[in-house]
Amino acid sequence: MHPISADSHVVEGREVFTGLAERFGDEAPRIMNVGDQVDAIVVPARGMRGVSVAQMGMAATRLRRNEPLNRKKGHKPDVAHMQDPELVALFKSGYAGMRRGLVDGAHRYEDQDIDGLACEFLYPGYFGMFGMKNTELLVALQKNYNDWLHDYEVASNGRLHGLPAIPVQNPQAAIEELERVIKLGFKGGCIPCTSPAERPYYDDAYDPLWTIAEEANFPLSMHVGCSSYVPREYRSKPLRPDGIAGYASTQHTVQSTIVEFMCRGVCERYPNLKIVVAEFNAGWIAHWLDRVEQGLQRERRNMAEPFTGAHPHEVWHRQFYATIEDDQPALATRHLIGVDNLMWGSDYPHTDSTWPCSIEVLEEVFEGVDAEDRDKITRTNVEKLYGLSN
Repeated sequence: MHPISADSHVVEGREVFTGLAERFGDEAPRIMNVGDQVDAIVVPARGMRGVSVAQMGMAATRLRRNEPLNRKKGHKPDVAHMQDPELVALFKSGYAGMRRGLVDGAHRYEDQDIDGLACEFLYPGYFGMFGMKNTELLVALQKNYNDWLHDYEVASNGRLHGLPAIPVQNPQAAIEELERVIKLGFKGGCIPCTSPAERPYYDDAYDPLWTIAEEANFPLSMHVGCSSYVPREYRSKPLRPDGIAGYASTQHTVQSTIVEFMCRGVCERYPNLKIVVAEFNAGWIAHWLDRVEQGLQRERRNMAEPFTGAHPHEVWHRQFYATIEDDQPALATRHLIGVDNLMWGSDYPHTDSTWPCSIEVLEEVFEGVDAEDRDKITRTNVEKLYGLSN
C-alpha cells in the first residue's frame, strides 16, 4: 500500500520572487537575511521580519535531530519546541540546510520513499501570496510561482503534482492564468479560502472562471491560511484573542466560503465543478452540514416560493472533498461526510505533518476501518478526482 498525499507543500525557491522588488518596491516579498533569520521571505513595507523558509520545512528536520520523535497512538509527531538548539541551528542554515527534495523536485522522491508514499499533490508554503493588498503584485507573484512550480513538478518524473495559484482578485487575470496553467498540464489549482471582500464567489464576474474549471475537470482547492486580503474596515478582532482557540476553530474561515458556493447558486449553475477543502480536517463536517440545512430552511421559511435546488448534503456529496491527516472523528463519521469525499494528506514538510511515520499513523487511525474505505481515502479518491487513473 503506497498512499497518495492529497495535501503536501513546497518551500518556494528564490525564483518565485525574481523581479518583483524592481517592479513593486518595498511592497514586494523577497528572500533576505534579517537579523537572526537566514533566507526569510520579507516584505519590507511591513517591517524587517519575515517568514523563514527553513521553518516552512520544519517536519523535514526530524530525522536530523538527536532527540526521539514523540507521538501518541494514531497521531502525528508532537510539535517541536522552536527554541530547541538543534532546530535553531538548522533554521540558521536556510536553504542550504534543507533536504535536497525541498529545493529540487528531482530529489523529492527521497522524502516520499522514507514515508512510503507514491506521490504528492502540492500546495504553496508561502500562504501570503493569496493575501496581497496590491492586486497587480499578487498576479505577478502568482504567475512567478506557477512557472517555478511547473519546473519543480516536471523534475519529479511524475511523483509530484503542483496545484497552481489562481489570482481571483482580478477575475480577468484569473481566467487568463487558469487557461495558461491548464495548457501547462496542471491537474487542479488553488483559490483563496475566503473570497475577496468586495466580490463574493457567487458574483457573476467569476462565472467564466467556474465554466472553464468545470469543462476542464479542473478541481479548485481552498487551503487553510490562504485567505484573501481583508480591508481594515471589514476586520473584526476577538474580545480576548487566544492562540489555542484560534487554531482549534480554523474551519470557521472556510465555512462561509463553502456556503457561497453551496447555497448561493454557484454549485447549482455548475454541478460538475469540484471543490477541495484542504487541511481544515473534516471531523466537523457532518454536524455542520446539518446546521447549514437548518439554516437554509430558516432563511426560506418566510419566502413565498418553495426551495427547488439541491440540498446542502446532496451538493456536498456531489461536488466537495476534504483532506484529513490523523483525523479520527472524520473517519468515525465518514459515511455521513461521504467516504468518496475524503482524501488523506501528509502535510509534508509543515510542522503538522505525519512525516516520516505516515504509514504507522495510517495503520493506527484506520484500525477497524475496512480496507475498501481505507483504499479510497488514502489513494483512489485522489486518483479519480485528478484523473490519475485514466
